[in-house]
Amino acid sequence: MARDEVAVVGGGPAGLMAAERLAGRGLAVTVHEAMPTVGRKFLLAGRSGLNLTHGEAADVFVGRYGAARPALAEALAAFPPAAVRAWADGLGAETFVGSSGRVFPKAMKASPLLRAWLHRLDGLGVAIHTRSRWTGWTDDGALAFSGPDGPFTQRPVATLLALGGASWPRLGSDGAWTALLAARGVPVVPLRPANCGFDVAWSEVFRDRNAGQPVKSVVASVDGVARAGEFVVTATGIEGSLVYAHAAALRDALAEGRPAVVELDLVPGRDAARLARDLARLDRRQSFANRLRKAAGLEGVKAGLVRECLPGAADLGPEPLAAALKALPLAVVAPRPIAEAISSAGGVAFAGVDDAFELRAIPGVHVAGEMLDWEAPTGGYLLTACLATGRLAGERIADRLGAPPAA
Repeated sequence: MARDEVAVVGGGPAGLMAAERLAGRGLAVTVHEAMPTVGRKFLLAGRSGLNLTHGEAADVFVGRYGAARPALAEALAAFPPAAVRAWADGLGAETFVGSSGRVFPKAMKASPLLRAWLHRLDGLGVAIHTRSRWTGWTDDGALAFSGPDGPFTQRPVATLLALGGASWPRLGSDGAWTALLAARGVPVVPLRPANCGFDVAWSEVFRDRNAGQPVKSVVASVDGVARAGEFVVTATGIEGSLVYAHAAALRDALAEGRPAVVELDLVPGRDAARLARDLARLDRRQSFANRLRKAAGLEGVKAGLVRECLPGAADLGPEPLAAALKALPLAVVAPRPIAEAISSAGGVAFAGVDDAFELRAIPGVHVAGEMLDWEAPTGGYLLTACLATGRLAGERIADRLGAPPAA
């Protein structure tokens, strides 16, 4: 491998986008991917419809990144959702905005877009080496790898690490890089599950009757933040988009030793006063199941949740029962393991990189994607930030090396 090459370690969206920008400015680029093929998590995400980005207003969009917003602002401004759509359209993956505001390719798959992207990279001269696992640095500073033919090294003019977080490790991102960087003085925030499910101490009866059942059309509130949607009861707890939306708050509460409680509004279409009147009209001699069904429209898993989360609910009068149905407390006890999470929080602290995402402790080495300490909800925000940070890092490396502007 030539000494003047730029090494990109990691063949996910951030790494491939960096490679595209670097090669587009005339630089020789080698991508190293530990797995047999690139983009494995990207392809998995596309099995149920590849959510590329989101169509909401720019100020709302960047607000989804919470505390990391200032550190990501420049990258997201340079490659906002509109640019993501234009990029995908340019690869033949024409996009559309769904009813939820999420943006998808019309083909609703990741594989056609990835094939077109790899074809583009090949045309730009990007060399992709699979089964090429980065193992750190040699004593004299070269990148060290293990490959099908044994160990080898590379001395690039610049390095971009895009090794992902620690979710879905079977697809290639196992977080092993954290120890390698921390050993060289890079500040690394411990990786934690994000967009994950949570364990709940279900009773055996509830679990046996309801595991696998969806809970639809509810509003879930955590720390005063309310969101509408649905989730699924599992054998161990709860999963689904509505849970993921509150995952960071629940995870952080548990880490801090605070109660982690989801308040469920099981009857979002009626206020408590009207619900109390509807309950009061029914004879208390009727079974509790009948009263829930007739007055509140609750049966099945929702009625089961009432009994599970509030064992004395059947004895409550109309007003306290109505209040309980509007704010049913569901306590979670632990996040699911990071290996099951959709994404991970933590990573290289922004204090440890400059505005080009170059490591202050290791000049010439940049990081991008989920290796950086940010998190975001599902809905296209994860993929957009991975693409945007990879693109910015690639551009800044090319600038530093004096590469000509892209055509």
